[in-house]
Amino acid sequence: MKIVIIHGQSHEGSTCHIARMLAEKLQGEVREFFLPKDFGEFCRGCTACIVKDASCCPHYAKLRPLTEAIDAADVIIMASPVYVYHATGAMKAFLDHYGYRWMVHRPDARMFRKQAVCISTAAGAGMKSTNKDMADSAFFWGIAKTYKLGFAVQATSWDGISPKIMASIEKKTDALAGTIRSRCGKVKPGLKTKAFFMLMRMIQKNGWNEADKQYWYDQGWMEKKRPWK
Repeated sequence: MKIVIIHGQSHEGSTCHIARMLAEKLQGEVREFFLPKDFGEFCRGCTACIVKDASCCPHYAKLRPLTEAIDAADVIIMASPVYVYHATGAMKAFLDHYGYRWMVHRPDARMFRKQAVCISTAAGAGMKSTNKDMADSAFFWGIAKTYKLGFAVQATSWDGISPKIMASIEKKTDALAGTIRSRCGKVKPGLKTKAFFMLMRMIQKNGWNEADKQYWYDQGWMEKKRPWK
């Protein structure tokens, strides 16, 4: 099993430790990237990736190592501490660069066979909205199954977490690791993802963007082929 962790911050705090804990329990080959250290560019909104090709993005070369790791992974872990009830700006800037991969444009077929985990921590609250920031992209990429883990750690450091909360973290990561391992290699997207894909397929028949439309035809998706088969 190949695992990639995208950390939404460059320090090794509670969120980082939980992401690593889960990855270790998955017992696979792990690659890690820290934002914004490993990628810190803001999307310029030039739409070159959408109307032309991803290689036309001015940040394509810098982003490529992360893209290749995501494409090669069986499990994608996105981890962000809560910053004012949302994911970090670095995580958002990273995800902004993959708008062209949303199902409305040119989703990568490999995504429909992957699992993703969104992890967030806060001293008190905001995990739900933070995880949604990341899970939205996972859904629109076509990820077959996305899980969410949010923890109110009631501390500002990993060492400050109480034994009771730590036990809960261990228990939940144990359970999730078992679920992910059991589904690895045979996970398929749910009805919601398939339905949205089919809606996008209808739109592409008369698509406004020639690059998107041609991509769908080239993939064979306008005929009987589907990315999850």
